[in-house]
Amino acid sequence: MTEIKRKGSRSTKDIPKEILEQLNNGEIETANLVEWLAVDQRLLLENLLKRTDRTKYLKPILLNIENLKKQTVNTINEAIGTGIFEQVIKNNDTEFLTIISNHKSDLIRCWATYTIGRNPKLNVKEMLENIQPFSADKHFGVREICWLAVRPTISKNLAESLEILSKWTSNEDENIRRFASEATRPRGVWCEHIEELKQHPELGLTILELLKSDKAKYVQDSVGNWLNDASKTQPDFVKNLCEKWKKESLTKETTYIIKKAMRTIEKK
Repeated sequence: MTEIKRKGSRSTKDIPKEILEQLNNGEIETANLVEWLAVDQRLLLENLLKRTDRTKYLKPILLNIENLKKQTVNTINEAIGTGIFEQVIKNNDTEFLTIISNHKSDLIRCWATYTIGRNPKLNVKEMLENIQPFSADKHFGVREICWLAVRPTISKNLAESLEILSKWTSNEDENIRRFASEATRPRGVWCEHIEELKQHPELGLTILELLKSDKAKYVQDSVGNWLNDASKTQPDFVKNLCEKWKKESLTKETTYIIKKAMRTIEKK
């Protein structure tokens, strides 16, 4: 995927009409969060299905959206991705998975991540292998949605997931390294908490120890946030770990992570 060059508008009302049309047609990627939130996902879906001669998928997927208790960008995103997966299985249409996984629209690629996360035939190892290319996506939206798509499986299979993801910490791609931390945050953002990690954050050391001096700020922020999450239920664990790291890892990267990790504790 090519890097996004447009800066994007600062508010929804400032998005040029032609840009919004292109976004809703799936012709370009969103340039920032404002655009990402402004896309009409129902319209984008309809346009995608028309162009690929799959309009029969539209009604059942829209019904999925209508049945949502709460309609947000993320719940609609998940409902569409899940609905597409259901239609692909029903119609034996694996070609469509390839189309959406490689689509130029970032939101359509987001839908594709749920076709992996909702596939009961995939074991944990297979699911994480399939999601890894999305964790390396050049678009922020796809990177965020892909860990959300598989987090329930990670939570239910925590020990195996942590073992697999610990190997991702040595990947040369900082986005993949960041996924290992972000997908396992005890609390996380826009997602259910992982109770086992809230109570026993030491289980995450298999990932955290390997990232404590990562050169990428993107990764450092995630590790700091991981530990800040843990500090809300197990503050002593975070204090002790940070003291240990201060002695063992005299790098500016670790110092930065410790500062982020301790922010909630130091407010008290």
